[in-house]
Amino acid sequence: MSRKEFHGCKVVLFKDDEILVYLRDDDPSIEAPNMWDLPGGGREGTESPEACVLRELYEEFGLSFFESRLLYKRKHEQIHLGRTAYFFVGNITEVEIDSIKFGNEGQYWKFMSTQEYLVHEQVPDRHKSQLNDYFEYCNR
Repeated sequence: MSRKEFHGCKVVLFKDDEILVYLRDDDPSIEAPNMWDLPGGGREGTESPEACVLRELYEEFGLSFFESRLLYKRKHEQIHLGRTAYFFVGNITEVEIDSIKFGNEGQYWKFMSTQEYLVHEQVPDRHKSQLNDYFEYCNR
């Protein structure tokens, strides 16, 4: 995989100390079934990491964000999966929350405290690690 290639992206959207999450479908044919996930997904074509995560955010939640709303970006090598992904962080407003139109992927969405998210057994370890990396970055 070249340096410009990547598999996909995820984004943490903060509302105070809570983050936007959704419960994935309980379908054994998908990755991480019935787990709490973050907005994001796989790359399409040659789109940039930013274009990928913003497209996924629109498809999954009906939210249109500008790239400038992405406050943090980090590339992660997912060695155990043999791929590269990007992790973003931003904020979400009450007006945007009220405008969410949940797509057809997943069972439902909610806000979860970061403390709960980081210890929840139904959250993929790589997402916990990526969020912890962000908190370490903020505390430098």
